[in-house]
Amino acid sequence: LDKYPNNVKFVVKNFPLPSHKFARKAATAALAANVQGKFWEFHSQLFKNYKVINDAKIQEIAKELGLDMEKFNKDMQSPTIKSLIARDVSNGRQIGVRGTPTIYINGKALKIRSLPGIYQVIDAELKKMG
Repeated sequence: LDKYPNNVKFVVKNFPLPSHKFARKAATAALAANVQGKFWEFHSQLFKNYKVINDAKIQEIAKELGLDMEKFNKDMQSPTIKSLIARDVSNGRQIGVRGTPTIYINGKALKIRSLPGIYQVIDAELKKMG
């Protein structure tokens, strides 16, 4: 984003894997934190603690980030948030997502996941666009 501030839009979609018992709850928690403007902070803590994510850890992270716990827990039950995750999963399945992370640039799945590889694909796409 720093390299292409006017040409790249970064979009995160949820694709909680069924093999991870708390993946859907973690996605829900990150979106509930987003309601209070703390998505990235929560997201970062989830990934730092991915081996120990459970209900207690999710609550601990929310408290550490200073979230309004009553609002956070209410938003954890939000049908809107649950619907957004279900939509993201459905969209992911439709385009062939099978795991995470999966990166797309202009609708094409990225095979090279290094930063130079990402730059190469972005540069090529920008060149096509003129």
